[in-house]
Amino acid sequence: MNKLKILTILLIMIGLSGCEQSATGFSLPAGDVAKGEQVFLSMQCLSCHEVEGYERPEGTEDTLSVSLGGKVQSLKTYPELVTSVINPSHRLAKGYDTTKIQVEGESVMPVFNDVLTVTDLVNLITFLESKYELEPYSQTKYIMYH
Repeated sequence: MNKLKILTILLIMIGLSGCEQSATGFSLPAGDVAKGEQVFLSMQCLSCHEVEGYERPEGTEDTLSVSLGGKVQSLKTYPELVTSVINPSHRLAKGYDTTKIQVEGESVMPVFNDVLTVTDLVNLITFLESKYELEPYSQTKYIMYH
């Protein structure tokens, strides 16, 4: 079966699962962080994204830069990351100038569905997952009043 057919089947399966954020029934094989890093770099994701520890290409310093990874209060789920890659217009990044991240309601991020193999996608998502760190939850300290 060729790569395009596999990716098409994967997209159909994801589409049939609906818009629900549940990961029930969603399973892809384990990915490789190092191979995912190579996909991230080869797809030139640093042209529009920044990740701690990586230099953006020369000439992109003043262009749009959507941050990926870092310390977060809640982790992105595997399905959310997959959706962000294969359907970037599904949910646009919050906290950015909408005139820079979208055109006519669609994300400016290119759709790589005809370029990435399923293996590339799995490795890329595994790499992205590794860049997020859950911030520790600090409990509220209550003072006893008498």
